[in-house]
Amino acid sequence: MFCSGFVQLILKLDRKKRFRFATAQSRLGEALFRRHGLPTDDYHSNLAIIDGAAFTKLDSFVAVMAALGWPWRAAKALLILPRPLRDWLYDRVAKNRYTLFGRKDSCEIPSAELRERLIG
Repeated sequence: MFCSGFVQLILKLDRKKRFRFATAQSRLGEALFRRHGLPTDDYHSNLAIIDGAAFTKLDSFVAVMAALGWPWRAAKALLILPRPLRDWLYDRVAKNRYTLFGRKDSCEIPSAELRERLIG
């Protein structure tokens, strides 16, 4: 999670500090994945829980961006795509994320801001 570009993006954009983070491999993360029917041996999707509703894959990105307000709310336009196409698109980007966004040789030590927003 400390290397996650998505988490780093949310840290920058979430000025109201609404979002908190847990690693999928933590006890809390595993319990949340299990509760929402996600595999606990393969963490290739992120899980966002907003107002009690769970979102995965591209839908989690859209839900988080929408919660951040304008102009990020425009990401909701992606919901016009059928779910199978959204999931396929998410899987393609996730599979090729290092080619698309680069790969770090190591993860930084979590910033103070990230540490204060970690749960579990």
